[in-house]
Amino acid sequence: MKRVLMKAGSIVACALLVAGCGGSQNFADIEQFMSEVESRPASPIAPLPPFEQVEPFAYQASTKRQPFEPPVKVTALERRPDGVQVKPNFDRVRQYLEQFPIGQLTMVGTLSQNAAQFALIQDPEGGVHRVRIGDYIGTDHGKIQMISDLDVQLVEIVPDGTGGWVERARTVALGGDDA
Repeated sequence: MKRVLMKAGSIVACALLVAGCGGSQNFADIEQFMSEVESRPASPIAPLPPFEQVEPFAYQASTKRQPFEPPVKVTALERRPDGVQVKPNFDRVRQYLEQFPIGQLTMVGTLSQNAAQFALIQDPEGGVHRVRIGDYIGTDHGKIQMISDLDVQLVEIVPDGTGGWVERARTVALGGDDA
């Protein structure tokens, strides 16, 4: 019984709310305002601002080091005092990793097999290669001299700017930082 009374009371309350919203249909003041606004002449649309031609800009630093690559630290080795001229061997067969600059190669680990120690080098295409002491990497005739758990040390043979060649030491650290 109590439930029926609550149900009936809620129906009556809803009916009263709906009846209160109906009220009179006297919207004369709103209709008058709307007709007044519609009768006003339309204001002109403001013209677009003048187009300013921007001078074209040519980016000139595309051949320089990328801003997010670590700077290359180059340590030059002195010329040999005994007068022996350094020169790369152009007759040897080039190895696969010699097609990539040292800055694009990343050391990702080491591997030991029996007494031999290898470094794992990742190329820019994502391939991982096993190298050992005596192998060549990089575009500047870099010959691997030493492999440790933290880096690969190599000696590159580069032009000295006077028609000769000079050796320079480079290090590829674990994780990709090179010096």
